[in-house]
Formats: sequence, structure tokens, C-alpha cells
Amino acid sequence: MTLDLGPLRTALAAAEPLPLRGRVTRLAGMVVEAAVAGVRTGDAVEIARPGRAPLLAEVVGLREDRAVLVPLGEPVGVGSDSEVVPTGAPLAIRAGEALLGRILDGLGRPIDGRPLPAGLEEWPVERPAPDPLERRPVAVPLSLGVRVLDGLLTAGEGQRLGLFAGSGVGKSSLLAQIARSARADACVVCLVGERGREVREFVEGALGPEGLARSVVVVATSDAPALVRLRAAHVATAVAEWLADQGRSVLFLLDSVTRYARALREVGLAAGEPPARQGYPASVFSALPRLLERTGNRARGGITALYTVLVAGGDMEEPIADEVRGILDGHVVLDRRLAAAGRFPAVDPLQSVSRVMPAVAAPGHLAAAARLRALLAAHERVRDLVALGAYRAGGDAEADAALERLPHIEAFLRQGAGEATPLEETVARLEALVA
Repeated sequence: MTLDLGPLRTALAAAEPLPLRGRVTRLAGMVVEAAVAGVRTGDAVEIARPGRAPLLAEVVGLREDRAVLVPLGEPVGVGSDSEVVPTGAPLAIRAGEALLGRILDGLGRPIDGRPLPAGLEEWPVERPAPDPLERRPVAVPLSLGVRVLDGLLTAGEGQRLGLFAGSGVGKSSLLAQIARSARADACVVCLVGERGREVREFVEGALGPEGLARSVVVVATSDAPALVRLRAAHVATAVAEWLADQGRSVLFLLDSVTRYARALREVGLAAGEPPARQGYPASVFSALPRLLERTGNRARGGITALYTVLVAGGDMEEPIADEVRGILDGHVVLDRRLAAAGRFPAVDPLQSVSRVMPAVAAPGHLAAAARLRALLAAHERVRDLVALGAYRAGGDAEADAALERLPHIEAFLRQGAGEATPLEETVARLEALVA
């Protein structure tokens, strides 16, 4: 007699297997260790908490037979008997056109009092950078609306630019100015480790209703867990990638890479990595290019990115500043001395460079920019002598020309916080200034 196993096979195929589950074995500081099988680094897991919603965590390492987890929230209510359930997938968000005008937290959840709209697409947070041979070259200038940038450090669509400065020199104000006035189809703003007080000020005061309407803002304040601050940069980059894949020209602003790197350091040290350069584990310096290379031009659409970098005491050789400067397509240095003198934006053109400017600016524009740089360099040579009253005209023709035109140069470099100048007008003023 032959036993018919067909119905049994059908029932087995239709049955849903029980998910693998584990248990918390250790909780120390911001790290949770769990005995759970079948997880991989980067996977998301849920930690059950009696009387509370499950706590989302991410696998950041494996230690012998234990998984090292970093919670994406406060581990209140987690105990040694807490159950750990793998999701089987890394963190993902919901992305779509309807996110424009919305404010999200570091995990892509809305914090503006409204639910996510329907019709959004599930979109992975961790994505590879575009193939280098599929990237379109940077060949079209992008007007940022700021004269010193458009005139002397012209950016191109798809460029990645860094803003380097100490705290309180005007980085956030300059970012807000660019977000309002740059010519782009959409804008994604990421605030990593920002003060809670300044988030609303940035959204309502700096961006304003018109700026917010074409923007997606991702926020992880300084009191958020390290992994949430870290993930905020990836979530914002993923949103920008979705918009660029629709063929849009996207402006991406991240403030700041330094706080992102510090969050990486916290997670790396908690996972057991040894510190390397100035306390930063080696994984920080491998993660930075993976994040920064995701922006730029692609086969369809493009992301023009501006990243702010905190440089304590103006030290451009600090590890994070040095690493980021070598990855990006240009750097803008904000000088505290200029900010103290009341100039906004406090950009030092002599320390700044746009590596794509020769490819996107016309020959006449390039010549005028070079001439103005020469005048600024000549003034810098004699600045201390002038301040002491020891400079005598006639000894340096270039310095004489710079001093004669200095009021007009200052008027060109200075700009009101709410004043936007089109690129064409900036170039015309620059050429007239040095003629």
C-alpha cells in the first residue's frame, strides 16, 4: 500500500515557519548582547518589553556566540528575560514624492504630527554608491544664490562640497541661505546631533514655508541614541536617492559630518573595536566614503551635496576634516576672524576651492575670479602693515590696486542673510569689479 504524501507536502509548503527567537543575555550601557541564531550584521531585530512597544535594535557585531545589538531608542524595560525576534532584513524606510514638506526623525518616521501618506515605496536605507562609469560628468553650473560661492567657488550639478568651520561661525545660516535660494528641483536637509532648540528655528525661520514645501527634513537631535544619529544620515541620503532616481536635480544638505562620525565612534567602541586615530576606530574611516560617495550625479538625476564639518580651533588636519576634504569635490572654509568682523557669509576664498569650477564656468568668469583672488592675496600680504600704519603706497602695485578696490570687494563678498543673487548677476558684478 502506497501512502499519499501529496496533501502533507501541500500543508507543509503553506505553513509559516515559527520565527527564530532569542534572549537578552547582557545589557551594558548602550549595548545589548543576545543569544539569537540566524542574524547578520546590519539586520534589525525587535526586543520585547512587557507593557511597552517592542524596541527596535540593530546588529552591529558578533561576539563569540552572542549578537551585539545597539538599540534604536532608550532600553527602558529591557531585562535578562526579554525576547529578541529577528526581522530578517536591514532597516528600511517608506519613500515617495509625498514626503516633500515633511519632517522625519532619524529612522524615517514623521515627527510633524501627521502620519505617513499612503502610496509610499519601501526603500532600503543602506544602498551602494552608483557605478563610477554610470555617473554623468559635472558639467552644468548650479546657482547657490550666494555671491562668494557662485563667483569664486562655482558649484556644478552633482558636485559634493564641504563647509569647514568651528562652532558659531555661521555654517547653519549659510546652509539655510543655500536651501532657500539654490536652483534645484527638491531639497533634502539632514540635521545630525543638532540642538533641539534650533530644529524649529531652522525649519520655520531659516527654511520658511516656501523652502519647506520643496524639502524633506530629517532630524536626529543630540539627545537621540548614537545609532539613530548615525542612521539619520543614511535615511536622508536614501530619500535623496529616491528623488534623484525619478530624474530630479536634488540638493542635499547634511549638518554635520563630524557629529555623524562621533556617533559612528560611539557605536564602534561599544561594539568592541579598538580606537585608532584620535580615538576613532578604523571603521569610521571606511564608513565615511561609503556615505559620501552615494551622492553626486548618476545615470538619471543627480544629487548636489553640501556637508558641514566642525573643525575645532580651525584645525584642518583634524582626522575627520582631513578625511572628508580628501573625498569631496571641494571645500569652503569659514573664518572666525571674518565672522567676528561682521561679514556674512564668513567665507575665506583663499583657503577654499571648488575642484569642478574649471569645468562649469566660462573663460571670462574664470579669469575674473582668478583676478579677484590675486587682489585678495595681495591685500592679505600687507594687511598687518596697513593695520599698523606702516604701509606706504607705491611699493607694491598689486597691493595698491587691492586697497583701492577694497570697499567694492567687501561689498561683493558681503551678503544679507535673506538676500539671494542669481548666478548671472553675480558673474556680471564680478567682471565689472575687476575690470
